[in-house]
Amino acid sequence: MSDLKAQITEQMKDAMRAKDKVRLGTIRMMLSELNRIEIDERITLDDARVIVTLDKMLKQRRESIAQYQAAERPELADKEQQESEVIKTFLPQPLSDSEIKEIVDQAIADTGASSMQAMGQVMALVRPQIQGRADMGAVSAQIKERLQ
Repeated sequence: MSDLKAQITEQMKDAMRAKDKVRLGTIRMMLSELNRIEIDERITLDDARVIVTLDKMLKQRRESIAQYQAAERPELADKEQQESEVIKTFLPQPLSDSEIKEIVDQAIADTGASSMQAMGQVMALVRPQIQGRADMGAVSAQIKERLQ
């Protein structure tokens, strides 16, 4: 079991003791998804894969919040927001804009990218460094802007 997954399990026990229903429900949902992946793929997740999964769950929450707000359903948007706050506690510290710019600049320099055709190579270098620490869509937009 990965260290991060073990930490999530411990936090579930703490949420049970504290009778924190929102946190407990969210953590159970996270563990359920992690266990589903392990069973479906017949693997044991490492911390990197756990972070990728949690990042994906966080992105789903962001999209749901936007949809609920557009549909004027603030109670559902609030629930999704609470879940996203719990998920964020298990992800690494977010990167600042200057740190992201530095990583992107280094990746462009390392690949020698000068056009959009090299976008995939740049993303391949950047993704492992920022996964779970920044919005991939925003980073992708920054790379596109620099490569044009």
